[in-house]
Amino acid sequence: MIKRILLPAASLALALAALPAAAKGDPENGKALFYTCTGCHGIVDYKNAYPTYRVPKIGGQNEGYLIAALTAYKKGERKHPTMRAQAESFSDQEIADIAAYLSSLKTAK
Repeated sequence: MIKRILLPAASLALALAALPAAAKGDPENGKALFYTCTGCHGIVDYKNAYPTYRVPKIGGQNEGYLIAALTAYKKGERKHPTMRAQAESFSDQEIADIAAYLSSLKTAK
């Protein structure tokens, strides 16, 4: 059980540490870029059709985590066809902008 928790956490920590210094994100541009993402990530309790799972609300998430996740989707290291297609359409600066915007939001209670 501990391995199930610690191994992914350690992997994420190493991945974040290995990332090059990210460009400073522009939250205003990120807000505009995120508009198309609200169709899934902006709906309370939305469930993806296939594979079936609850789509996470990502407002208020850690900026570094968002950059790492979107970059991993872009590189194909995280598997989800829709997210990969979305992430591939963004430059590294645009990913930083989206992460800056989302991390500036308050989390829903």
